[in-house]
Amino acid sequence: MSDAQDVDDAAEGSVAVSDEEDVEDRVEAALREFLNTLGESETYQRFVAADEALQDDDDAMALLREYQRKQQQMQRGDFDGSVMAELKQLQTEMSNNETIQRQQAAQTELVELLQRTNDAISDEIGEEFARSTGGGCC
Repeated sequence: MSDAQDVDDAAEGSVAVSDEEDVEDRVEAALREFLNTLGESETYQRFVAADEALQDDDDAMALLREYQRKQQQMQRGDFDGSVMAELKQLQTEMSNNETIQRQQAAQTELVELLQRTNDAISDEIGEEFARSTGGGCC
């Protein structure tokens, strides 16, 4: 092969790498723009505010911790009928707690927004975007 052909081949290879890097840079820039836009959205802002309010509400947090503790107790099989009754009572208290309800509603709205985003990306690329691939490399 001639030196001229080697130069031509090297130039084509560097153009392909350059084009690929340009696409990667544009994808990263679009991702940054998307994340900034998401962070500024009313849906995300409501979620952040509701989550911060929940974190600041000692009674609501105690209620959630107790509920999780009782759930874990049931999952371990370490319960009797009274644990189930306590869980139902805690569920009622949680459904009556305005802070918890506001946070859960805001979280649901955010999840729906992210699902619509996932659907739009999936439609564009022709396959499920955020699907689990089963983890691990091996």
